[in-house]
Amino acid sequence: MNKDIIEEIRRLKSEKNAIVLAHCYQNVEIDEVADFVGDSLYLSRKAAETDADIIVFAGVYFMAQTAKILSPDKKVLLPTIESGCRMADMISLNQLRDFKSKYKNMPTVCYVNSTAEVKSECDICCTSSNAVEVVKSLNAKEILFVPDTYLGKYVESQLDGVKINTYPGFCPTHLQIRPEDIINARKKYPKAILLAHPECHNEVVKLADVVGSTAKIMRYASESNEKTFIIATEKGVVDRLKRDYPDKEFILIKENIICPNMKFNTLADILNSLKNEEYEITVDDEISKKAYNCIRKMLEVN
Repeated sequence: MNKDIIEEIRRLKSEKNAIVLAHCYQNVEIDEVADFVGDSLYLSRKAAETDADIIVFAGVYFMAQTAKILSPDKKVLLPTIESGCRMADMISLNQLRDFKSKYKNMPTVCYVNSTAEVKSECDICCTSSNAVEVVKSLNAKEILFVPDTYLGKYVESQLDGVKINTYPGFCPTHLQIRPEDIINARKKYPKAILLAHPECHNEVVKLADVVGSTAKIMRYASESNEKTFIIATEKGVVDRLKRDYPDKEFILIKENIICPNMKFNTLADILNSLKNEEYEITVDDEISKKAYNCIRKMLEVN
């Protein structure tokens, strides 16, 4: 069945000059039809560079919005419209304005896990791959960071003399990982290298051997001479590492570290999206222009 779906998706991609972008947290089967698989920064760049007429984004809503902002003339499709982000939903435009009103004349850095409306009122965007470099580029002693408090405080720990005032948002999936999980995993696998995403609680991050974005975690695991790794991030990363490096052992820190929204998309959904051109993502022109400046500044940092 999947073979027939895959062949039909490939046929429609060719016929319609379409590409499929897939985030690393997606169901691993989607890689079979994806043109590019990666983290938010990588996929943002591919969305900006493509000459395709249609972008099917196998990810969540804010990612498809970002692709539309970067490629306003393309048709951007989200296979399952309910694929949201619980972190992004934690901050609205009004909540951002209220947060900013408590501080005066401070640059605001916006994590990519946010809506176009929120991006439109921030100075610069970042991903977990480049957050430290983005904040450093501002040459500011104090900034605001939304919506992920844990990524913001991790960045603060990496920079001397910079105070980061964070909005109290978080990733519910990564926050399920607790310090005791790290301690127990180390007891069970004493020789393993532990890699953690900076969306984890700061006390978890302190216990990790390597802290980094999805891309950094996967790159480190692939290039390291070590053979056993404990992975403290979403299950999709472990699924891909196990597939690509069968000579190494990858242990997911807890079996329930799964983002439900990222797992909505199936191959059947991708096929339906391409066939019926559903669900098209649109962004208000004025919001899009402002959000574009926020994202563009981020891309210029790297």
